[in-house]
Amino acid sequence: MINDKLMTRAANNIRILAAAMVENAKSGHPGGAMGGADFANVLYSSFLVHDPDDPRWFARDRFFLDPGHMSPMLYATLFMTGKYSIDDIKAFRSWGSITPGHPELDVEHGVENTSGPLGQGHVMAVGCAIAERFIAAHFSEVFAHKTYAFISDGGVQEGISQEAGRLAGVLGLSNLIMFYDSNSVQLSTMCDAVSCEDTAMKYRAWNWNVIEIDGTDPVAIADAIALAQQETERPTLIIGKTIMGRGCVTDDGANFEGQCSTHGNPLSKSGASFEKTIENLGGDANNPWQVFPEAAELYANRAKQLRAIVAERKAKEQAWRDANPEKAAQLERYIKGEVDAIDYAAIEHKPGLATRASSANVLGALAQGVGNMIVSSADLANSDKTDGFLKKTKAFTRGDFDGAFLQAGVSELAMTALINGIALHGGMIAACGTFFVFSDYMKPAVRLSALMELPVKFIWTHDAFRVGEDGPTHEPVEQEAQIRLMEELKNHSGRNSVLVLRPADSAECTVAWKMAMENTNTPTALILSRQNIPDLPSQHGEDYAARYNDALQAQKGAYILYKDDNPEIVLVGNGSEVSTLVEAANLIKAEQDFKVQIVSIPSIGLFKNQPEEYQDEVIPPELTAFGLTAGLPSTLQNVVNGGDVFGLDHFGASAPYKILDEKFGFSPQNIASEIKKTLKKRKK
Repeated sequence: MINDKLMTRAANNIRILAAAMVENAKSGHPGGAMGGADFANVLYSSFLVHDPDDPRWFARDRFFLDPGHMSPMLYATLFMTGKYSIDDIKAFRSWGSITPGHPELDVEHGVENTSGPLGQGHVMAVGCAIAERFIAAHFSEVFAHKTYAFISDGGVQEGISQEAGRLAGVLGLSNLIMFYDSNSVQLSTMCDAVSCEDTAMKYRAWNWNVIEIDGTDPVAIADAIALAQQETERPTLIIGKTIMGRGCVTDDGANFEGQCSTHGNPLSKSGASFEKTIENLGGDANNPWQVFPEAAELYANRAKQLRAIVAERKAKEQAWRDANPEKAAQLERYIKGEVDAIDYAAIEHKPGLATRASSANVLGALAQGVGNMIVSSADLANSDKTDGFLKKTKAFTRGDFDGAFLQAGVSELAMTALINGIALHGGMIAACGTFFVFSDYMKPAVRLSALMELPVKFIWTHDAFRVGEDGPTHEPVEQEAQIRLMEELKNHSGRNSVLVLRPADSAECTVAWKMAMENTNTPTALILSRQNIPDLPSQHGEDYAARYNDALQAQKGAYILYKDDNPEIVLVGNGSEVSTLVEAANLIKAEQDFKVQIVSIPSIGLFKNQPEEYQDEVIPPELTAFGLTAGLPSTLQNVVNGGDVFGLDHFGASAPYKILDEKFGFSPQNIASEIKKTLKKRKK
């Protein structure tokens, strides 16, 4: 039974702490945090199941915050649960603190996701709910749990919410419960200045169970959560009408609730009085960091309840493990982040495949050999060739998660945030595919993948102007340069924030996938061709095994594909362009004495991480260098030692790709001419 007065008192405690954190930091967003405190308090003090002594317990309920600016609400609530100390929350927004302005992934302290860019947090929750259903279907319902999400007016307005709402409804994710903090106030306007939609009707149309309540009433909140927990067919949206800056007053005690100014300013800078507001909420303005005794008791009692709940749940888990030792050992490996072994050298390819087709062959092997992998595609599975995975499993449907493929529909951004959520759940490997040009839709979520250091895999096909007849809207040019900037950007662990790989043939594509699956520290991007590519030659034999062994050197980012004694120039490229360099070099050799070193560089960032001696061996600084790329010339500029780079500095065009090769100067004959020009220029 919910005690209305006690719950409001505890929520007021959270409001006071949230306001104090922002006031102390002299920056932040107190208003929303104060309005949402009632739901956060009811959820954490009465419903959310987690282990007070083991924050990484696999079967815990998850809470995903979407409006990251409401971090004071989350930190204050987690402080009440014992996840943070008073010094931690006093250090809000300061250097070296574990309470940054917007929450960053920190499971040890109860933060399940990085949030800030509105819309992404609740979509990660949808992904987490999919992962939970996968684990329950493939292992056992003893690991079932609820996933809770918290969304604001801004998150509802973001277009990504439509993509995720549709998918969650179509899949019938009844394990997902989302609270919509509907306070009708934004940072610079009231919501009715920009929206007149019926949000409840919209979500009902997507097959959601929608419950509308007074979001300041703890009894109504508790009743709604209890109803949502009983739902078995649909995800639930609880729309709670809340109050921005609940409890705020001015110096003379006048009500100052519902004001835009409290959204993004300390109360003292918003027109409210910080001191009078603290007093109005029952606190001490001289010491706002106090915990009310009754609030402390509420959370202490919940911790006792949780230990009993968790002990019972863990006993059931152990009984399942005892009855299913092999499955249990497999799941334990997945939870630890271990990856199933695959014999990549044994994966067969027909000669001269497009690397998207080579990728399909690898994906087929992964579907059969990796038991915790989900692959998704944005309505392009038969074109980006993620159907190589799908053909060995089946797509998820409502109530059926026995397969391992997620049909995301035309929803690139949501798909990316979904696979982030799948990875955040733990015990899972997630990948998604689309055309490379549409990576532009994905970049905001890719950036969060990198920031959270999630080992997700991006499969980007149709990698260059050779898309051909579809024309410039579908022909990536600048995209490779953009994503390779993420190779230069370091994450908080000091690693390249993304591993970017553009393989040059089937053998390299297989190795690229090997690298992607073994990379458990960062996202990996695989950039793959639409058109067929000749298999590259090996100087160590004519069979595929020799070529595959050569391609293993790609694990250093770049390697020498071909080398004459005493080369006079080094030719550098990746992807389709490597075979063009090989052909161009052969044309020159047929005309004159020509000594060359040819380098394939699928990952510029990884190559730049190698010891200087290795870099100088592969691309000797004393040699003239020539780079070839189907992207912007700047893509290779920092690896050619001041040499020339032939690339594309304009949009593509609509025509068969072989015509575009000729028109844009990418024929072997023209590249041979450009190489000779570079040599001639250097000899001067």
